Amino acid sequence: MSFYEKAAEKLKKDLNGITDVRGAAMKDAVKEALLDFAEQEDEFAQAIVQGGSFKDCMAAVARGVGRSISDLEAYRRAVQFYFPGAEIRMQMTIDLIADAAGEPQERIMGPMILDFTQFL
Repeated sequence: MSFYEKAAEKLKKDLNGITDVRGAAMKDAVKEALLDFAEQEDEFAQAIVQGGSFKDCMAAVARGVGRSISDLEAYRRAVQFYFPGAEIRMQMTIDLIADAAGEPQERIMGPMILDFTQFL
């Protein structure tokens, strides 16, 4: 069994033990993000397998959260729970005409990548 499969099994098993209101609200999205990261990087999947429980991870993610937390910050906290010092990078793409032209835009000219730091 691969580390990814073991990580997926571990996160799924621990999912129902999360009863904190904030943790429960975020657990599904955080689990999916962690699985995406584990699929990208086998060393991260191994860290999940060998690390703490997902319940403890979600407690760390929810710690100190007031009224809200961004998805990106929640994912960053979860990643750092299993792999201290790791960071995540986010890239968003936009398709301005979507399916209006009958073909997805990326087939016509490729995705448009915007660096939001250029607007600051």
